[in-house]
Amino acid sequence: MGQLVSDVTSVLNYRDSKQQAENERQKILADMANDEREKTNLVKKTLATQRAKYAASGVSGDNMTTGAVLKRLKSETEQPYNERRKSNAEKLRSVKAAKPNLLQSLLDKFEDLVS
Repeated sequence: MGQLVSDVTSVLNYRDSKQQAENERQKILADMANDEREKTNLVKKTLATQRAKYAASGVSGDNMTTGAVLKRLKSETEQPYNERRKSNAEKLRSVKAAKPNLLQSLLDKFEDLVS
């Protein structure tokens, strides 16, 4: 009877840990979406500011140098967000629920009884 209770408890705990893992995944995905929105807004703001500065100084956007500067600004602005996205992706891969191995627990109990 004790083994049955133990197995049922393991299954119920697995269900709870599976739900917790899913909640954690959803939280990480929501954080990633917020980071992406922040990054997009920051990049747009930085580029608009730089374009306004260039326009005020009389430089047009057709120049290749201007395009290179804007590309560099965009990559610099995106860099911290890209690093956060990588770390969040690693977190997503690591969030898992431990599955109970009922057969192994039965075999362990059987070995304890036999020996």
